[in-house]
Amino acid sequence: MTKPTGAPDQPPYLRIAGALRRHIAEGELAPGDRVPSTRQLAREWGVALATATKALTMLRLEGLVVARPRAGTVVATPATPAGPTAPGRSGTAPAPAAEQELSLERIVRAAIEIADAEGLAALSMRGVAARLGVAVMSPYRYVPSKDDLIQLMADAAYGERGYPADPPAGWRPRLELGAHTLWDLYREHPWLAQLGSLTRPLLVPNLVGHGEWMLRALDRHGLDPTTLFDIHLLVYSHVQGLAVHVEWEAHAETATGQSEDQWMDSRAPALTELVDSGRFPTFTKVVGSFENGYDLRLDTLFAAGLTALLDGLTPLIEGRTAGSTAP
Repeated sequence: MTKPTGAPDQPPYLRIAGALRRHIAEGELAPGDRVPSTRQLAREWGVALATATKALTMLRLEGLVVARPRAGTVVATPATPAGPTAPGRSGTAPAPAAEQELSLERIVRAAIEIADAEGLAALSMRGVAARLGVAVMSPYRYVPSKDDLIQLMADAAYGERGYPADPPAGWRPRLELGAHTLWDLYREHPWLAQLGSLTRPLLVPNLVGHGEWMLRALDRHGLDPTTLFDIHLLVYSHVQGLAVHVEWEAHAETATGQSEDQWMDSRAPALTELVDSGRFPTFTKVVGSFENGYDLRLDTLFAAGLTALLDGLTPLIEGRTAGSTAP
């Protein structure tokens, strides 16, 4: 079976699905014939296994192929009506109420609820379907894959908070509002801070909207574009960098069965060994000064760090505005 090139601007999984669809339509693959496996497709097309799986999933949803035990994926036999049908009816049974009410918005909201409660690692398309009370494959009619679903979840979550049409006066109150808005979102949806990085950012409209607010706060203050964007990233990375620990701690507690305090108590012998070694006198002095141990407060660290960061940036930003007036 030759591999057509397909439309070069299409995602690879669509090109693979299109090629297989044509082979079925033209009779090169007849009902009952085995379809190339995901490993074969990945090798022949030079794509990842997930991409090949997505292509076969599309064909399953269209009813063109079916998975059979010990046989793999084969071309489906066209369905024939079981008997005469009334005029104007398809002869198929009506979908359950949950299926009829299914929508992309409901799927995304259910996925967010799962991630909020159990973490992103617990999210699966099967779990979303179970939460909605629909067939396992039903969500795939609206979103091709879990990765695509996560993108939609992130965009929806970032869109839950906006900014006033009449912004506060001054660059600093605007940056503070933007930072606190993101912090509140990450506190509400801890998994959100795990997505994307400074080097490989998450490009969804509602996150860019938060960036737009930050950049507008700094614009027209005499900053060159690189410095302006650097400041924006410094503030954003401060917020995200602390927020990732919320999800990490939740995951660690689930994995170990220990709370943060219980984990620290279990590490007491290691801490005592470090203190008694005499190699770290300042560390020993500071740790020994805590009457009831150190209480890690992320909200306090966030606020203190933001104040210190903006204090340090003030001479840079306000020094460039000498002789000019910012809005």
